[in-house]
Amino acid sequence: KETESELEAIWTELEGRMDVSCIVLTGAGEKAFSAGADMKGNSVSGLEYWAQSRPNGFGGITFRKTLDIPVIARVNGYALGGGFEMVMGCDIVIASKNARFGLPEARVGRTPLDGGMVLLQRKIPHNLAMGIMFSGRQVSADELYRCGLVNEVAEPEDLDAAVDAWVKDILAGAPLSLRAMKQTVNRTAHLTPAEAQALKLPAVVDAL
Repeated sequence: KETESELEAIWTELEGRMDVSCIVLTGAGEKAFSAGADMKGNSVSGLEYWAQSRPNGFGGITFRKTLDIPVIARVNGYALGGGFEMVMGCDIVIASKNARFGLPEARVGRTPLDGGMVLLQRKIPHNLAMGIMFSGRQVSADELYRCGLVNEVAEPEDLDAAVDAWVKDILAGAPLSLRAMKQTVNRTAHLTPAEAQALKLPAVVDAL
């Protein structure tokens, strides 16, 4: 819970920063991006956890729609459960060949309540998403690249260079344009194209 609160505070602080044009989210060390919550050791029931969970999802990022800054997930090692949900909350995913993704909740009598069940089926083909959820299997970065969820797969020693190249390309863009594009995508995903086009979003007006 302490980590969750710290991440929520960081994202909230970044929302107000106009001097930041790109964020890279990654894990500490090389073993894991994030293995998610301690499902076996957590005594809180599923319903209690759901009631207590934040509307922005796991790590404060999975469902966050108010952060108008591009976020890159740098994934090396395991991204499981809530860790995988955080990856799905990012805009671009750069993964090492040794990265492994999965939603193992079914194997311990839980469900991916912080976005896994609703986001994965929207990001990859339905039957592939259901296979990952039902089986609890770990899938490789190459598999998710073929599905379209991962943007680029790099050798472990080349991961930082790959991320740096993406950051460089993003920072070459105009900051207001980047914010306008992300705000538009975040705020209009549920609308028809005509409804979305009719909106006068603040970031879009600022970028004109």
